[in-house]
Amino acid sequence: MDLTLMRRALLVAAVALVAGCDNAPQKTASKGLVLEGKTMGTYWRASLADVKPGRGAELRQKIQAQLDADDRLLSTWKPDSALSRFNQSRSIAPWPVDEAMSDIVTLSLRIGAKTDGAMDVTVGPLVNLWGFGPDKQPVQTPTQTQIDAARAQTGLNHLKVINASGRQWLQKDLPELYVDLSTVGEGYAADHLARLMEQQGISRYLVSVGGAVVTRGTNPEGRSWRVAIQKPTDKENAAQAVVDLNGHGISTSGSYRNYYELDGKRISHVIDPTTGRPIQHKLVSATVIAPTALEADGWDTGLMVLGTEKAKQVAQKEGLAVYLIVKEEKGFSTWMSPQFKTFLLSE
Repeated sequence: MDLTLMRRALLVAAVALVAGCDNAPQKTASKGLVLEGKTMGTYWRASLADVKPGRGAELRQKIQAQLDADDRLLSTWKPDSALSRFNQSRSIAPWPVDEAMSDIVTLSLRIGAKTDGAMDVTVGPLVNLWGFGPDKQPVQTPTQTQIDAARAQTGLNHLKVINASGRQWLQKDLPELYVDLSTVGEGYAADHLARLMEQQGISRYLVSVGGAVVTRGTNPEGRSWRVAIQKPTDKENAAQAVVDLNGHGISTSGSYRNYYELDGKRISHVIDPTTGRPIQHKLVSATVIAPTALEADGWDTGLMVLGTEKAKQVAQKEGLAVYLIVKEEKGFSTWMSPQFKTFLLSE
């Protein structure tokens, strides 16, 4: 999951654009409180309205403990995480997991099917082969033989979720199958963080984990929480569009932040499962608003892999709130679904 530190910080909260999480874990705003920290190789943030600063230390401790537990569940970087233990096992017998893991994989399989396999949580061997997982960056372009060998170890059809008598299992029919949930981990953690706020009696908040954001209620000034979609540029806080989530989750996947140069070519972290290679199309950013950040996080990855035209088709078929940014010869163009327009404040 530490991949996400490089991967995407493509959404910025327009309420209080603050940097320096390491040195300032707690900040006060007008009638509100901002808490920050690190998890899953990225940053988390909680902007809270009508919360007294005196609660900051207590809340920050609870948030960090919960997110650390989420990381121990989903990390592919920690060898003792629940997901890593499943990946390390070569057994094809049902493997017991908790309800959270079952729900995450179930949703991932559903979105994978609806995107014709573009969102594939078994693509880990290819991600690792191209240097975006726990393995080191390759010193030369992988050969077709290496790509074919890695692809032979992937496929959503090799993974299933079993629910029976109140218990859950994952089962694979390939002993080497490797599941990577980093594409949805931020969304799950953001939703989990939102539930924690509700449990703590906080009903006005904006919480984020990496590129996934959830809001509820109004900001400390009594206005809607505003979330900005990052322009495809290395400049921080350059907004392409601003939305009011109105209690929904949002997530953005982009190809312009996490990459490296190899043999004179830019290698994107977004891998197409059908080719086994990094994407080459002109879609550079896909943003999705959904009832939960987990759903948004799953859809944005699938749409990003599909490319512009196929992403539009899926968005229209599924009725998704989607915003796409496409690289053109001169600058960028954008497209949004009708559902997305209902959340748009400015572009």
